[in-house]
Amino acid sequence: MCGRFTLFHNLESIGQAFHVAVPKSMQQTPRYNVAPTQDIVTIMNDGTDPHLELLRWGLIPSWAKDESMGSKMINARAETLAEKPSFKRLLHSRRCLIVADGFYEWMQEPGSKLKTPMYITLKDHEPFAFAGLWDSWKNPAGEQIRTCTIITTSPNAVVSPIHNRMPAILLPEAREEWLDPKQKDDHFLQELLKAYPAQEMEARPVSRRVNDTRYDHADLIA
Repeated sequence: MCGRFTLFHNLESIGQAFHVAVPKSMQQTPRYNVAPTQDIVTIMNDGTDPHLELLRWGLIPSWAKDESMGSKMINARAETLAEKPSFKRLLHSRRCLIVADGFYEWMQEPGSKLKTPMYITLKDHEPFAFAGLWDSWKNPAGEQIRTCTIITTSPNAVVSPIHNRMPAILLPEAREEWLDPKQKDDHFLQELLKAYPAQEMEARPVSRRVNDTRYDHADLIA
């Protein structure tokens, strides 16, 4: 699964990297320990030009009775998106990009119960995009809440010694296809969700302070 990530690049550099406008009303501080149920930076194409938007991490389907489901749906498996009713409709019509510049996975220490947090990035340390799905849910007060989930796939050679899944990071040329509302071919879309090339990624151990979701400081990745 993917349960934590970072986004410390500023919104201006994100807008330049992904060729999207940054809404004047959007604000984002550097984040070093992004966790489920928090608002995260996404790129949407919901009938307008692709644009940045904040969504809550943890998918609450439009048909959900309450918002507790969100904490259980932070990830969706790429291999079964077209089979599960919760995701098939979203795969066809509600895809998004989730912006990050690194993510964490925990590696089991041999002969120990301890797990070491590993920080995984691109070698060039530039921001990248997880493939995601989103939906809109109306709470009892009538407020529309937009939420999302990160898609995971089989790991590459960098991640496989650490974990048996990794987030589906889209290649730059695949991002436009993923956001294209006209694209509804299940097989084509799932082919975009392969493991990112291992030769372009790296991993290193970092502070166990990342285990505390309340701790969100740069020294986590020092």
